Amino acid sequence: MSVIKRMRDMTVATLNDRLEKTEDPVRLIDQFLWSTHQEIIQSEQLQRQYAAHTDHLFRQWQDAEKWRERREEQALTALKAGEEAAAKLALQDKVAHEEKAQRYKELYEQSKGELDELDLLLQELRNEYRAVYDRRQFYVARMESLRLQQRLNARFGTGADPGPAGMFRKLDDRLSDLELETKSLRDLRRMGQEMVYQAGTVVHETIERELQQLKRKLQQGG
Repeated sequence: MSVIKRMRDMTVATLNDRLEKTEDPVRLIDQFLWSTHQEIIQSEQLQRQYAAHTDHLFRQWQDAEKWRERREEQALTALKAGEEAAAKLALQDKVAHEEKAQRYKELYEQSKGELDELDLLLQELRNEYRAVYDRRQFYVARMESLRLQQRLNARFGTGADPGPAGMFRKLDDRLSDLELETKSLRDLRRMGQEMVYQAGTVVHETIERELQQLKRKLQQGG
């Protein structure tokens, strides 16, 4: 089970559902961007803490390995000198450092795996933020184009012939507006589905990698 659980009020999946119901899609997108930005900040802080802890475990492991090797060399030296009692003491300390090295190695590998997982999740968050922000800017630009087009139509519609030609022109403009709005929401939904699929692929790859590591541990332990 992942040690990192994403607890946001709004995800890409729920964003698309809520966009269909809101009257202010830009404001809703801004809320999503803000919550994602806050999660990125918190995840970066956690990443720094994990990196420092992982480095500490690595140094403890390597230090124990060095002491294990040193005690083994001392035991050999004592045996060559005929001091068997001293050799036994050195070997006893060697075994203690060997056990310590193994414990720190396991802690290091666990922490390193969790740090790698956090790196993947953080990159996923950044990709989500960048993609939604880019779509938000494009969406705002299209809405502005639509607003200017409506003003242009209103300006040229003043004093125009209210006959069939004017009526159908207004109808065409309204249909075009609806098409633009529908396509904008459809683009956002498609973007969300792609992100959910990509996120699922990342999680699947992470699980497969963890499974292979466990298999290797079982083989080595066997």
